[in-house]
Amino acid sequence: MAISTVKVGATMKDKFRTEIHCSNPFVVDQPIAAGGNNEGPNPLEVFLSSLAACICALARIISNQRRLKIRGVQVDVEGDLDKDYLMGLTSEGRAGFTEIRSYVKIDADMTEEEKKEYLHEIERRCPIADNMANTTKLFAEVVKL
Repeated sequence: MAISTVKVGATMKDKFRTEIHCSNPFVVDQPIAAGGNNEGPNPLEVFLSSLAACICALARIISNQRRLKIRGVQVDVEGDLDKDYLMGLTSEGRAGFTEIRSYVKIDADMTEEEKKEYLHEIERRCPIADNMANTTKLFAEVVKL
């Protein structure tokens, strides 16, 4: 087993701007209508896009390992959640997505069955999909400034 630790950081700025500190820093924000400056995707979009990006990355890793001629992979992800819960208007239900759907187009000379098998291997090896489908221990701790 080869356990690695991945680290990122975030700093809250004016309004809803959050600066993400990672290998390639970026900004997370809210739309203007929600009180932000629309300077980047919102946290929910970042969450869903991490699944789409992971599927694409695993598609590349697997195609390289198996020497498959994949011309391209396109992933569309959508998720359903109760915004009333998120906004504190109800305590029934849950804060997270109740369902997440991925639609994957694979441009390759493969049969539909081969594409399904390829996608199954991608899903099986994708850490983001694994974290969405399974329980992961979460810890939050207040630290001194």
